Amino acid sequence: MERLWTPWRLSYVTGASDGVPRCIFCEAASSSPEHEALVVLRAPHAFVILNRYPYNNGHLMVVTNRHVPSLELAIRDERQALIELTRYSEMALTEAYTPHGMNIGVNLGRPAGAGVVGHLHVHLVPRWNGDTSFMSVVGNVRVLPEELGQTAERLRPIFERLARDDV
Repeated sequence: MERLWTPWRLSYVTGASDGVPRCIFCEAASSSPEHEALVVLRAPHAFVILNRYPYNNGHLMVVTNRHVPSLELAIRDERQALIELTRYSEMALTEAYTPHGMNIGVNLGRPAGAGVVGHLHVHLVPRWNGDTSFMSVVGNVRVLPEELGQTAERLRPIFERLARDDV
């Protein structure tokens, strides 16, 4: 039997089962030190954060600052911020990684695949011809050639420029 050791997931796994309801996005919105290193852009109604457990390098999420479960219940400013920051994210990922394609989506509710239920967020996952997505299906393994810190360093200056220039 093959074993893959993932010690970085222990705090996530044990935190999810301690009986205290917590929302990782609410913690990140309030500048929790645990999540701050993953945040690449903040705006008045939403922020952009790297996915701690990415499908591919550059996998990030655009998240409302307020804990709101759906587009239906989001206020106009939140909806506008989500689409504007999703646009910035697409532009930043394209500039930083030159992907051949991109998955962009919203998962509402656990049956739809939401890992964080109840806090609205948009996923962006860069994709390349011949990327390793088959590894997750065949080998239950993900291959990521870049560490999250490097991803944040690569993306932050691009997001800062996009937000400053408001292209």
